[in-house]
Amino acid sequence: MAHVLGVSRGRLLLIDSIRAGELARFRDLVARRRERIPLQHLLGTAAFRHVELAVGDGVFVPRPETELLAGWGAERTGTGALVVDLCSGSGAIAIAIADETRAGRVIAVERSAAALPWLRRNASAYPVVEVVEGDVTDPRLLSELHGAVDVLLCNPPYVPDGTAVPPEVAEHDPAEAVFGGGDGLEVIRPVIELAAALLRPGGALGIEHDDVHGEAVPALLRADGRFDEVTAHDDLTGRPRYATARRRWDAG
Repeated sequence: MAHVLGVSRGRLLLIDSIRAGELARFRDLVARRRERIPLQHLLGTAAFRHVELAVGDGVFVPRPETELLAGWGAERTGTGALVVDLCSGSGAIAIAIADETRAGRVIAVERSAAALPWLRRNASAYPVVEVVEGDVTDPRLLSELHGAVDVLLCNPPYVPDGTAVPPEVAEHDPAEAVFGGGDGLEVIRPVIELAAALLRPGGALGIEHDDVHGEAVPALLRADGRFDEVTAHDDLTGRPRYATARRRWDAG
């Protein structure tokens, strides 16, 4: 109702009358929500940490769980830092970093032609955010930045193929932003390889993953040999959700 009336939720109690057209629009939105259309698509925006992002058809709706990864990254972003957000989608992580830190440069990488307009629209208000169209599985991506990145964050497609998902996801989120191959790790594996090349010694890496990957992703990071301080993190519901690591100082 606040969306229909164009007021904040806190001001709803001050509204003493609603026009017939406004009530009809509200009822229409409720009916569409019953059809399992995501609320964020109905509103045209998604809240993420301290920002509101434009979202709609063709772009993945950012989730509250990812706010934890973004917060972890923000805590490790110093003044003038170079930050890379892979699989950026709507730009949620990149824009949160730009909004909350004094990063010098934030590079948001996305390959989807449908998602890129949303990313560019959201990033337009943040001069430090640069949008790059690219494939995170390409080892040549951002090769000019090898060994220079301070913080690298990624919320990749990671749901194992064939996993049942709610209608809001199955019918409205882009499949390429949700599913990550048979074991859900087909994008995460090359992201780890790319991160090892891009990060400077001591640089920070954070990767979101499915709750079935609580052991697998940390194991991949350890097996790579170029990371230390590998740590598993739970989400708001206590499920395994993201892994972090530091680029080793003594690794080539």
